[in-house]
Amino acid sequence: MIKVSVILPVYGVAQYIVKCTESLLAQTLDEMEFIYVDDHGPDNSIELVKQTIAGHKREGQFVFLKPEHNLGAGMARNFALPQAKGEYIAFVDSDDWVEPTMFEELYNEAQKRGGVDLCYCQASKDYLDGKPSEILRSPEVEPGEFSHQKRAFFLANYVSYFWTFIYRREQIMDNAIRYPEERSADDSVFVGCNLLTAKTIARVDKPFYHYLIRPGSVVTQKNSTKYQKRLASFGHFMEYAKEHGVYQEFKPEVDFVYLKKGCLSSVLNYIYNCNEPKKEVLAEIMEELDRQVPDYRNNCYLHARTAVRLMVALVRRYPGIALRILPIYVKRTNPTV
Repeated sequence: MIKVSVILPVYGVAQYIVKCTESLLAQTLDEMEFIYVDDHGPDNSIELVKQTIAGHKREGQFVFLKPEHNLGAGMARNFALPQAKGEYIAFVDSDDWVEPTMFEELYNEAQKRGGVDLCYCQASKDYLDGKPSEILRSPEVEPGEFSHQKRAFFLANYVSYFWTFIYRREQIMDNAIRYPEERSADDSVFVGCNLLTAKTIARVDKPFYHYLIRPGSVVTQKNSTKYQKRLASFGHFMEYAKEHGVYQEFKPEVDFVYLKKGCLSSVLNYIYNCNEPKKEVLAEIMEELDRQVPDYRNNCYLHARTAVRLMVALVRRYPGIALRILPIYVKRTNPTV
């Protein structure tokens, strides 16, 4: 029986793929499979993987898939999902790496708690320029039943560390959870949909995953229209909540996710990616907020988060001032919202 299937999209990561692969070969959990999706990259990443695993006792656990054309990371993961045979599914970015005991400890904790739907750890944010690593922490909830209170807390506070989770395969498949096709924030939406539908959860409070910030990665590439894809991705999140009958129960949380991670993140993303940002785009984003969440001003989380509330008011009422202040804020803080 395969306990954990690990899915990795591969595109242009020849400089990093060997370290990533070696960290998977070193896993202490035996019953695993590693699914590499060759996303038509410009280099020899896949060949390097095959050279690295050649003759290793785990070589037979490696599966290589190749779609007809480039899909992007999210859709490449979707492409691999039906092929995964593990009781649990995990995702690793092919320029990152993981600690040797990551999947054994997560799997054992999930089983200890009765085979939970989600089990997660913490991560380390690592830099190539020598900057000290940072610990990335997801909200902490007690293991067991994912009660209304726990779910509401996690939804209102989560950040998209999707690679820190193992997901029970049936949890993903039974709830029709996939990455949206837009190549922006698709991982955050994937986590959010799992948080909306999972019935049980557990965690291991160790930073097993190493998230590498490098020049040229998707998160560091600039694109002045990327905000549109982000808005569309979180539009899918809103639709998913409504289609699966959980929107009304978690309306404050879902609306706040859309407001904060959809709209405000789109504002900051646009400002970061554009050399000469325009007020009309800020107005466009606020119009989308009005359309999706017309009563957002009554949101309890918005009232409780002063910084978020002030930023929304600034963008809506004084876009010209926002375009003078927020670029400084983005440059100084590189915020994750």
